[in-house]
Amino acid sequence: MGELLAQTTLMGDKGLIALGAGLGAGLVTIGAAKGIGHLAGEAVGGMARQPEAGGRIFTSLIIAAALIEGFTFFALVICNTAAGKI
Repeated sequence: MGELLAQTTLMGDKGLIALGAGLGAGLVTIGAAKGIGHLAGEAVGGMARQPEAGGRIFTSLIIAAALIEGFTFFALVICNTAAGKI
C-alpha cells in the first residue's frame, strides 16, 4: 500500500515539473518578445529623430537583441532540462 502511494506522489511531481517547465518556457518567450519589441520601437524612434545616427543605433540594436536572444535561449535550455528530468 505504501509503495502505491509513493508512486502516485512521484507521478504527481512529474506532472508538476512538466507544467512548470512549460509555463517557464512560455514566460521566457513572452518576455523576450516584449523586450525586443520595445528595443526595436525605441531604435526606430531614435532613427526617426536623428537619421544621421541610424548606423550606430542599428549596431546597438543588433547587439542588444543578440544578448536578449542569448539569454532567452539559455532560459529555454534550462526549462527543457528541467522537463527532461521527469
